[in-house]
Amino acid sequence: MSSVDEPTYGFLRNNALSLAFGGLFLATLAGQAVSGTAQFNDQQVANGLEPIGLAGYVTSSSFMVDVMENWQSEYLQFFLYIFATVWLVQKGSSESKEPGQEGTETDREQVVGRHANADSPTWARTGGWRTTLFSRSLGLLMGGLFLLTWAASAVTGWVAFNGEQLGQRQDPVGFAGYLTEADFWNRSFQNWQSEMLAVGSMAIFAVYLRQRGSPESKPVGVAHADTGQTG
Repeated sequence: MSSVDEPTYGFLRNNALSLAFGGLFLATLAGQAVSGTAQFNDQQVANGLEPIGLAGYVTSSSFMVDVMENWQSEYLQFFLYIFATVWLVQKGSSESKEPGQEGTETDREQVVGRHANADSPTWARTGGWRTTLFSRSLGLLMGGLFLLTWAASAVTGWVAFNGEQLGQRQDPVGFAGYLTEADFWNRSFQNWQSEMLAVGSMAIFAVYLRQRGSPESKPVGVAHADTGQTG
């Protein structure tokens, strides 16, 4: 590899995980758009209505409500898991701290304030409200993204719901009214329960099962009872 290509190669290697999942995200989102258009048009034809194009579908409430429902459940998963693992432990899981280490830990353990290193993030070294905010920034971001995407799913779900109401020659409902509808809560709970199952399963399975070379798993030969170790 020539020296000209080295910076590009280094960037790709150093960011391979995020780039790979970014690419998979775009590919699966495109797949959802194409298959969703076909499904939507099948229903349109069955109802004696005109089919729509891909552009029309991806800008419709039907597409957006499905996307937002999935996004908000994923951010809810991370938000809850980030905060839950501060205070709750699972003995033997690589996803957990050791029993007895519950809590936010000391400044020395967290390498903040006067215990920070020269290369620590600036807000970890300055102390005061900046360090307090930075110390909780990941959970706050995930919580904020969850609320934003949940709000977006509520709005798009409301529009889609009223579209169905009008199609069935029934009266539309206001936004506040939609938030009390079974449709809204069914859409929310069916996504949330799957995320809770996935997180809980991972915490338990990581106690007894291994994946060699993965930082999400304990080393293969480590005892089941060992907690917080990663491969």
